[in-house]
Amino acid sequence: MEVTAGDGGRVVHLSGAWDIRALESRARELRSSLRGAGSPETALWDLTQIERFDHIGAMLVWQAWGRCRPGRLELKREHEIFFGDCEASGAAIAAPPRFDVLAATIALGRWVLAVGTHALEIVQLFGQLLLDAAAIIPRPHLRPWREFSAGIYTIGAQALGITALVGFLIGVVLSYLSAEQLRVVGADIFIVNILGVGIIRELGPVVCSILVAGRSGSAITAQLGVMRVTEELDALSVMGISRTLRLILPKVAAITVALPLLVLWTCAVALVGGAVSAKAELGMTFFQFFSSLPGAVPEINLWLGVGKGALFGVLIALIACHFGLRIEPNTQSLAAGTTSSVVTSITAVIVADAVLAVIFSDVGWT
Repeated sequence: MEVTAGDGGRVVHLSGAWDIRALESRARELRSSLRGAGSPETALWDLTQIERFDHIGAMLVWQAWGRCRPGRLELKREHEIFFGDCEASGAAIAAPPRFDVLAATIALGRWVLAVGTHALEIVQLFGQLLLDAAAIIPRPHLRPWREFSAGIYTIGAQALGITALVGFLIGVVLSYLSAEQLRVVGADIFIVNILGVGIIRELGPVVCSILVAGRSGSAITAQLGVMRVTEELDALSVMGISRTLRLILPKVAAITVALPLLVLWTCAVALVGGAVSAKAELGMTFFQFFSSLPGAVPEINLWLGVGKGALFGVLIALIACHFGLRIEPNTQSLAAGTTSSVVTSITAVIVADAVLAVIFSDVGWT
């Protein structure tokens, strides 16, 4: 680096190598020299004699200029890209993102529109299923009994183990926590009411539906997505076979039948787990627990739990099939569609349960 006096004031000449290899050992020395070379506003900076230049050297000079170009600068055309990158990175740092009310409103509107589109397509799919079901009633040879029975087995029978394990553990935990509080006030007998209503009316249907949504709902979406990727769905259309009749209707019917049965199974195992914990914590016998259960829990709660299972099954099946049919013929869309299916199914189950809890808030307590 050389500093001379010209006609218009001080001139700073940079020459030689200004890349990472040349600056490795003398970067600190050059930084201090650049700071005392001259003001970027008044001095002329001549960089035409630089032989080797890179982003490291440009950043060193850029910092000496105060992160802005000097008023007078002579630079090779091929070196312009380095300072252009410095300006771009500086602008990104200097301009923090600001909250744009209009952009947020547009994003919210797009989200609402997307949710409405999905809801409308699910309703259309449900309507098509009703038409297909009405069409095959007078024609028994068109009924997909084999697909329906296979769905009952995969969705219901193969899920007995996991639902029993989760239900038993939930019953044990809920009974243990309730027993700790009831023992304090001497109301041990009310553990039957808490477990009966809580499990049969709410926890059993919701937990079982969430398990089915994660297990069977994702499998249905992935199956339809793979058929989309391998063009099997297009082949069915070419052959004139209704995909809703042969693929979707059996799955929806199977979940609608299997899930209420799984709810009953999960509730029964959860109550057994609660009885085990009640015996260990409160000394309540199994006979005392289960003989008090019919009087503590009105029968309507059982029908509410079974009805919730059927409704949640329809929701899970429709959402899973909807996202499966929307998958594009690529693996990335398959993964994203399966994830969206599971998340949407679980969210729909929780929202529907909250709505039903409000609607039937005065039912099943006496």
